[in-house]
Amino acid sequence: MNDCLAYDDVLLVPQYSDIRSRAEIDISSRLDENLALQVPIISAPMDTISEVDMAIAMANQGAAAVIHRYNTVEEQATMIASIGEALKDEKYQLVGGAVGISGDFLKRATILRRAGAKFICVDVAHGHHILMKEALHTLRATLGNEFHIMAGNVATLAAINDLADWGANSVRCNIGGGSICSTRVQTGHGMAGLQTIMDCAKTDRDVKIIADGGIKTSGDIVKALAAGADLVMVGSLLAGANETPGEIITSKKGERWKIYRGMASKEAQRDWRGKYSSLEGVSTTVPLRGSVTDILEDLSRGIRSGFSYSGARTLEEMQARSQFVRQTTPGIIESGTHIMGRKW
Repeated sequence: MNDCLAYDDVLLVPQYSDIRSRAEIDISSRLDENLALQVPIISAPMDTISEVDMAIAMANQGAAAVIHRYNTVEEQATMIASIGEALKDEKYQLVGGAVGISGDFLKRATILRRAGAKFICVDVAHGHHILMKEALHTLRATLGNEFHIMAGNVATLAAINDLADWGANSVRCNIGGGSICSTRVQTGHGMAGLQTIMDCAKTDRDVKIIADGGIKTSGDIVKALAAGADLVMVGSLLAGANETPGEIITSKKGERWKIYRGMASKEAQRDWRGKYSSLEGVSTTVPLRGSVTDILEDLSRGIRSGFSYSGARTLEEMQARSQFVRQTTPGIIESGTHIMGRKW
């Protein structure tokens, strides 16, 4: 039986650095030669995370968003078109649209591209599947070889290789690791987040790796990138931001909250299609956290600091220089801000 490492199981070894200022560090990455991100973060295609306001805020920071598919084709296309009208600078108009692998996926993808989507995200829980294979073949034949297709989710080297061979340019890697995802509990299947990236990074295909799930901090982002990811996709790190969809809920004590839910939760499925099947997610509330701009700036600072501890100025240098070590359970406790648990 093989080990399966989560982000908390490892640390990166600090190394000699000649970086005098973190301003020297470039944390940019690319989905392909035409789609560049100044911040290697993509917001997840969830109905409590990625709609118009989030996409605009992400794009203005040099990041990206994927508009979710839990709506009509017309509603999704209208959102993407309106983003293009608010963002006049072409280099910042990096927004994608999610589609499924059955039903209206081809019509939806075609309309979303026409509305201004720079890439399509084929969005399913278990991407290593015959329907994904058929969908990618169909999408590639229709959209052509130059249009970027993101797909996922997967958890193994065999899976990322297959999706790349079927037509995906980038692949979301992780199954069951999201903060509101219960796939591993409900199905017994999945892989720890860091192990997924380490395994998928062994691919010899020309495909970008997107770490998607299990990422709780900027330190986890650094570990994912060091392990071989080109970008990360996040939901909970952005949950509760002003720009997330949904009304603000005010408690009797004056506390302000927003709903954050998995798309496989009972609540999301009922709102989307009027019924629910497999329950592989939960719904909760999170505190209102202010502007996503501030959140992204804090994450970017953490990523740059992480690169500096390895003496790396770019993503390529980080991946070449990084050294991981295992930490014990006491080490995990020591790594946190453990004064709050101290008995004086």
